[in-house]
Amino acid sequence: MVELLKKVRNSVNILSSLTPVVKEKVILDMAKFLDSFRAEILLANDNDIKAAKLANLPFAMIERLKLDNKKIDAMISSLEMTAALKDPVGRVIDGWINADGLKIEKIAIPIGVICVIYESRPNVTTEVASLCFKSGNAVILKGGKEAFNSNKAIVKVIKTALKNNGVDENAVTFIESTERSVTEELIKYDNFIDVIIPRGGESLVRFVSENSRIPVIKHDKGLCHIFVDESADFDEALAICKNAKTQNPSACNAVETVLVHKNTAAKFLPALRKNLQSVKIYGSKKAQDFIKLDGEADFEREYLDFALNIDVVSGVDEAISHILKFSSHHSEAILSQNERNIEKFLNSLDSACLYVNASTRFSDGFQFGFGAEIGISTNKLHARGPVGLNELTTYKYIVRGNGQIRK
Repeated sequence: MVELLKKVRNSVNILSSLTPVVKEKVILDMAKFLDSFRAEILLANDNDIKAAKLANLPFAMIERLKLDNKKIDAMISSLEMTAALKDPVGRVIDGWINADGLKIEKIAIPIGVICVIYESRPNVTTEVASLCFKSGNAVILKGGKEAFNSNKAIVKVIKTALKNNGVDENAVTFIESTERSVTEELIKYDNFIDVIIPRGGESLVRFVSENSRIPVIKHDKGLCHIFVDESADFDEALAICKNAKTQNPSACNAVETVLVHKNTAAKFLPALRKNLQSVKIYGSKKAQDFIKLDGEADFEREYLDFALNIDVVSGVDEAISHILKFSSHHSEAILSQNERNIEKFLNSLDSACLYVNASTRFSDGFQFGFGAEIGISTNKLHARGPVGLNELTTYKYIVRGNGQIRK
């Protein structure tokens, strides 16, 4: 492991010398080879899916694991968009001249070596590799065993692109062992790795956060909420709630709890029930006064499935209190035409993404225009929300003088 990590660390120096043109060419080659090796990747993924079903893995995990031609097309588009983005390295974040005449510039630089530990989604492999490469970072990929064959096939594509452009293949390193003990070992090497990004289930994120010697950017669970105010546009609110729950229920930005104002509950909840016929609806005792429920709500649970919690609240204050109690600080939305309530909602909550009259499903790097994302960070330091290219840089100060000394 130490020898492997030394090679990864040494590759950082090579990455720092690459021009934006070379980086763009490599990522476009990743897209080209991804298309060329499409059949091989889909075959590997099919083997993973069969094994996942035999192992009786949860529905949400299998859905995240699946690849098809449409998803590979999306992976190619994401790579092409990332290639076209402005290189973040060398960006002048700020600059000024101080009282002594020193010219001070704050310049964006790569973080160094990033280790991403993730589960299920094999498309994460190309997103993470391309974003880290574009931002001048070497990356260590530690995928879950359920996606091992898919990830290995995709990494082959990435390394082919690196090799064809004369770039050190250690810049993207895939850990082939799926043992938990390897993860335990990796998160101790603070002399080789600069940051750990766990992207997966709650247990993985908690384990890494509690045991790592290395700084962690958490991509925690998505206990997302929507508050339907009494002033909300009725049809618009129905459409948003349906989209947020059913468009991709296994995504971390899918809504898990809808809070409905008591003055609109009698009309809105039956209509919502009718619009979500494929969804199991769990609710509080207050909610069962308005619709038939499939069971009692578990407001601490991230379903990642066709399941939804419902509660009835007295107004924006109670909605805020509920969210503060149960939220994972990922994404929340208010559906309202009342500007006072909207501003109170926005000012009272500190989740990474807050929406007004829109679906929580937009919490996504691609949708935000970042090209792709490492994930959705629920951290309060360094990076929050969709983590794209700029969030994968840190900075240094360059100070230019002409003989100044401090008095």
